[in-house]
Amino acid sequence: MLEIRDAILAGQFDTVGALDVPEHYRGVTVHADEAEMFAGIPSREKDPRKSLHVEDVATPELGPGEAIVAVMASAINYNTVWTSIFEPVSTFGFLKRYGRISPLTARHDLPYHVVGSDLAGVVLRTGPGVNAWKPGDQVVAHCLSVEMESPDGHGDSMMDPEQRIWGFETNFGGLAELALVKSNQLMPKPAHLSWEEAAAPGLVNSTAYRQLVSRNGAGMKQGDNVLIWGASGGLGSYATQFALNGGATPICVVSSAAKAEVCRKMGAELIIDRSAEDYRFWRDEHNQDPKEWKRLGAKIRELTGGEDPDIVFEHPGRETFGASVYVTRKGGTIVTCASTSGYMHSFDNRYLWMNLKRIIGSHFANYRESFEANRLIDKGLIHPTLSKVYPLAETGQAAMDVHTNSHQGKVGVLALAPEEGLGVTDPEKRAQHLEAINRFRGI
Repeated sequence: MLEIRDAILAGQFDTVGALDVPEHYRGVTVHADEAEMFAGIPSREKDPRKSLHVEDVATPELGPGEAIVAVMASAINYNTVWTSIFEPVSTFGFLKRYGRISPLTARHDLPYHVVGSDLAGVVLRTGPGVNAWKPGDQVVAHCLSVEMESPDGHGDSMMDPEQRIWGFETNFGGLAELALVKSNQLMPKPAHLSWEEAAAPGLVNSTAYRQLVSRNGAGMKQGDNVLIWGASGGLGSYATQFALNGGATPICVVSSAAKAEVCRKMGAELIIDRSAEDYRFWRDEHNQDPKEWKRLGAKIRELTGGEDPDIVFEHPGRETFGASVYVTRKGGTIVTCASTSGYMHSFDNRYLWMNLKRIIGSHFANYRESFEANRLIDKGLIHPTLSKVYPLAETGQAAMDVHTNSHQGKVGVLALAPEEGLGVTDPEKRAQHLEAINRFRGI
């Protein structure tokens, strides 16, 4: 593994394919026999540092259409938090179901799960049938894993009945020194970014693109008012950039003055600090307060000059969904994913049906959408929102930061990269965008 790392650090990418792939590598895992370790503990008190292990695991057999990648850096997504606290279910059920498909997928059904749905690194090996990629290629990976044996996915691969999220519903994810991916997950690494910067956008950037920009999502157009919950967070920070770049007006909802300032640095002008406004959308555990919905709606109209949101970019879920449905304009769209505050949404359907509003469910992105989202990163039109980086050994703390919402943007993890700032191969292009690249750093 050290030989592989040293060759990559020296820029000797053409020699990587001649090096041996080690039989074992370090990966971040959860264990099946610990799936009940947090039983009876409230979600907010469950600690990923107790369940995420950094340990040696066996390198999986390489199959047709697959690649083994040396992972230089990865990042934390909320699905890693869910995996680490075994909510809403243990991911070992996903691995068991995937393992039943074929002898090849049976490799994934193990008593440990190597997690992580982002990576930036270098291709080490490719399996039979892979022609678009070769050892030594510098890549990032999107997290869509599909079998594509059903006709259902050929119009939109997210509709494949065997669609899964790599590193969450499959094994051998990106929070590790090596990762196993399908070759159609790979995309070119933006040359002006470091390894950790390139790894950060993957899942959330593609998710935000489909959810907000794609015709499979909200289909945002110029002039739209877009209400973005958590606008400085891992997902919302990309939605904010897409709105600004696409000629829309983001209305950024954040939870602190510091997060409001981050949104201003991105170029947003209309910002709601929900903590300062002290919105309380729920009177108690079972009852919402429509007066608070109306107060939010009034604040939005104050900022927009009397206009309601054309699109609400929803991902908190239970806590905010009733308010989101209420404030959306007549004929507008609520596009939803994630539900990080709870999956059981409730809202007053009168405001939906009588005002002809639409709710659209959106989940990750297909390969084309992921490629387009990565292309915008490469062109310097969308930038990483990386705030902090941990070594692989401290992945538990990185996940804890995301679990407690004590982070901004994305939290990165170094795998084989020994330090931050490595992997840039186009310094001139980087210099053009350096301020935007570093916008979230140290916050």
